[in-house]
Amino acid sequence: MVELRNVSVTYSNGVDALHDINLKINDGEFAFVVGDSGAGKSTLIKLLLKEITPNTGHITVNGFNLEKLPKSKAHKLRRTIGFVFQDFKLINTMNVYDNVAFVLRSIDAPIKYIRNRVPYVIGLVGLKDKAKCYPNELSGGEQQRVALARALVNDPQLIIADEPTGNLDPKNKFEIIELLKGINECGTTVLMVTHEHELVRYFGGRTIRINAGKIAFDDYIG
Repeated sequence: MVELRNVSVTYSNGVDALHDINLKINDGEFAFVVGDSGAGKSTLIKLLLKEITPNTGHITVNGFNLEKLPKSKAHKLRRTIGFVFQDFKLINTMNVYDNVAFVLRSIDAPIKYIRNRVPYVIGLVGLKDKAKCYPNELSGGEQQRVALARALVNDPQLIIADEPTGNLDPKNKFEIIELLKGINECGTTVLMVTHEHELVRYFGGRTIRINAGKIAFDDYIG
């Protein structure tokens, strides 16, 4: 579960990024977060990952009380979250298998688990035949699928996808959201941040619109 209660963030330059935000996302939900550039979407993500702390308010993510969580222990929170970037963030010197396995190796997961889990997740995103390919040998859509597999491999409670369709053509945009929807149907909570309103209208569901640091809309569309 994700919950923010009366959360406000003011940066040192005086910018009020978020003001008195109240938001609750239950386990197993899929929610779009929309808003123009500068609305506060990136600040929201940074709060959920404990990259920054609010000036006021309380935040709970996946059972962690972020107010009481020391920054030195933030890695424990982040292991429960899968993150998908707009620009993929793949390691160009590693093939698909190793890009995905890297996440598990970094937390010293057992070798046997890695050998079983990584091919399974690569298959889930439809890249079973691309495991030995390098990022520069893949299309943009395929690279984003690798990024999604990497976010999934540690079996996170929550996936945060930050503009995951921003660099893709229309066909791949739809395919990535369909994949995220499928992951959500298996029980993983998904929070997708986007400015692509036409995609949100097409897929429908819970939509949270942030405007000038405040939640202007939080309801189901479709």
